[in-house]
Amino acid sequence: MSKPKIFVARAIFPEIITRLEQHFDVESNQNDVTLSKADLIGKLKDKVGVFTTGGERIDEELLSACKQLRICANMAVGYNNFDVDAMTRHGVLATNAPDVLTETTADFGFALLMATARRITESEHYLRAGKWTKWSYDMFAGSDVHGATLGILGMGRIGQGIAKRGAYGFGMNVVYHNRSKLDAATEAACKARYVSKEELLKTADHLVLVLPYSPSSHHAMGAAEIAQMKPSATLVNIARGGIVDDAALALALREKRIAAAGLDVFEGEPKVHPDLLTIPNVVLTPHIASATVPTRLAMANLAVDNLISYLTKNKAVTPLNPSVIATK
Repeated sequence: MSKPKIFVARAIFPEIITRLEQHFDVESNQNDVTLSKADLIGKLKDKVGVFTTGGERIDEELLSACKQLRICANMAVGYNNFDVDAMTRHGVLATNAPDVLTETTADFGFALLMATARRITESEHYLRAGKWTKWSYDMFAGSDVHGATLGILGMGRIGQGIAKRGAYGFGMNVVYHNRSKLDAATEAACKARYVSKEELLKTADHLVLVLPYSPSSHHAMGAAEIAQMKPSATLVNIARGGIVDDAALALALREKRIAAAGLDVFEGEPKVHPDLLTIPNVVLTPHIASATVPTRLAMANLAVDNLISYLTKNKAVTPLNPSVIATK
């Protein structure tokens, strides 16, 4: 009996390909060739499954052209590359990779906060350019992290991880805003206090964004929101591009209306707003918050688990639209 055909859309760990080949007829993009929408459709027309990494858009156009497709397994916790409603209409299962990247991403979020607050990138560029000729009392004087007020917008698993790092490791006063207030036990474990979004913006010394992207959260941090922050505050985004209005942020940073920003995600990435590239008081990283070998391998294996479980047992580990399973 022939094996089900699947496509791996980006280069991935060789051991992941080996594991998939035990169950499927695998076509993989191990050369990591950039695929256009037409290219991706061409690859998926005869496939029942696809391993995606978060950048491949699965929408009505693709689904209408790829009638055999049954599952799209994202190697990411975010899934704004999926039109889940369209996938459900076409009977295509969507899965993601939550939980396995929580602690690693929280580590990185706090590292980015520290680098931003203490002006690490800016000072390194200064040193590398040979400009360091003498010490001065105010040279790259940043802001304290210990004892400061940490604000978190979006208090899911990663937000809670950042809250604990701030509260327990740095004695920070943690406030948060979320779509819904956490239960008392979780708040106590995070040493966090729920506040309105307005209070969050006005009181945070360091504001970290960890909310999921959706049309309702697009530009959740725009010019009006940034204007409510302290001039001494920092803003860190490890959530998704589009949550921050990058143009408005660049202008606020240039005019020193907030002190600094740390960004791991961008609108229209991998393109970055050109104004951000010319501003010294911003730390920029290329969407690497989950980038450790153990975590990326765990994310990939969870995507594989979903493919194997659904295509061999009609089950899934982390389905986004489980109603599809019920109809099969």
